[in-house]
Amino acid sequence: MRTRLLAFSLALLLCWCDTALAQRSGGMLRLFQRETPTTASILEEGNAATVVAFMPIFNNLVIFDPAVPQNGDQSIVPDLAESWSWNEDKTELAFTLRRGVKWHDGMPFTSSDVECTFNLLTNRARNPLRSNPRGAWFGNVKFVRSKSDHDVTIHLNRPQPSLLAMLASGLTPIYPCHVPLAQMRLKPVGTGPFVLDAFDKFDRIRLKRNPAYWKAGRPYLDGIEFSVVASRSAALLSFVAGRYDMTFPGEVSMTQLRDVRRQSSRVVCEATTMNINTNLLLNRDAAPFDNPDIRRALTLALDRREFVASLDNGSGLIGGHLYPPPDGRWGMPTEMLAKVPGYGTDLGKNREEARALMQSAGFGPDKSLEIRILTRAVSPYRNPVTVLSRQLREIYIEPAIDVVETTHWYTRLQRSDYALAIETTGNGIDDPDQVFYESFSCRSERNYSRYCNPEIERLFEVQSSELNVEKRRQLAWDIDARLLADGVRLPLAWRRAATCWQPYVNGFAPQTVGASNGFRFEDVWMERR
Repeated sequence: MRTRLLAFSLALLLCWCDTALAQRSGGMLRLFQRETPTTASILEEGNAATVVAFMPIFNNLVIFDPAVPQNGDQSIVPDLAESWSWNEDKTELAFTLRRGVKWHDGMPFTSSDVECTFNLLTNRARNPLRSNPRGAWFGNVKFVRSKSDHDVTIHLNRPQPSLLAMLASGLTPIYPCHVPLAQMRLKPVGTGPFVLDAFDKFDRIRLKRNPAYWKAGRPYLDGIEFSVVASRSAALLSFVAGRYDMTFPGEVSMTQLRDVRRQSSRVVCEATTMNINTNLLLNRDAAPFDNPDIRRALTLALDRREFVASLDNGSGLIGGHLYPPPDGRWGMPTEMLAKVPGYGTDLGKNREEARALMQSAGFGPDKSLEIRILTRAVSPYRNPVTVLSRQLREIYIEPAIDVVETTHWYTRLQRSDYALAIETTGNGIDDPDQVFYESFSCRSERNYSRYCNPEIERLFEVQSSELNVEKRRQLAWDIDARLLADGVRLPLAWRRAATCWQPYVNGFAPQTVGASNGFRFEDVWMERR
């Protein structure tokens, strides 16, 4: 028995040694970046360009295991926190923090930094965030207190089972107390595996290895370089030619994926839905969409099957506001979704009703409703406009396209300077709280449609507090159906896209649930230098 045990232990040791030896250190990982981030401050931005490029600089209290594609409660692992525990009534979440962690400038990480970060997220800081897109996530936080430099507790007004997952998202890193926000926007300081070396707008972002990283042996790479390339086709040609080691995550469309594989049989590509939803924003506070009949007509005119077929060669998903199954845990089942206006299979009947509503509002074959559709100057935003324009003409709406650069995009949305706008929403976690509070809460900065319904808001609180998963799922389905019927923010398609990398790149696992997770890159290594 002892001999077998020793043999088994030796086999495990040899297996571990082989794995450890295989992971080589060194090399610069090169990716193309689809656009210049507005700033480097993740807490103030909602754009994937910011999160992907600057997540390697930071750590969270907890994080989704980057090796597990399906993010969920079961894949949450320690990060700056070594452990955590709930009190009996689920209103206090206590963390024990790691000792010996230092910020990139040499200052020690303590519980004060956690308190300062939550003061920013809950709008209690003396010098507040310029923009707080995740503020609505944390409206239930009463206060955050620490007993020592390495113990901190989040106190809630009521139970909120989603809290730990929200803390694990790449959108909620911990910020340093001692660094001004103005610096965090240009040269952020973190505790993460990489340090910012250069942030040259409209050109490149360069990160270098943090030699004092608290996680022994990480990162493997010497650095990461993101090159800004506005043309997706040009970027992909350069990738196939070997100029880049990896594409921007989720940036390869299903049509382009076929081309990439045809041009190079060596590259590795993986397609996922990544919890990214292309949706249509309606400005409900101004004509013409302050008219509920015109809103309903537009809702009935949409053919989501055409969006899926045109945008992703039929590989995307149709769903409501919550990430649909099978990848999503909270999305409505197909049979329930079919009962929601605009989702039924009888498109002819839907559009007949839509035309009747438009004619009642004074429009018809001889008098079209002229509107402008706001969209960004990147392909995931521009491509859906062609499909949408064709469908709107079926109900006497004549659209024109208003293309804006990313630097002006969120300003236009926040000013409600649009009639219709194509938006691509990447959800940080698969949970109703993120979707409902961020996109539909009265107090959220990301509620671009300015929707505010006190009755629905009360239901948000009820589902958010429910500890029974099945009961909470039923509550979430009911809320989603009501939001869809109200024509607030109309999902067009849950996109499917790919990430590709050269065969010598190892240790990267595309995430299938969190569009803002899995970009720490500390476990990525390359076989060549």
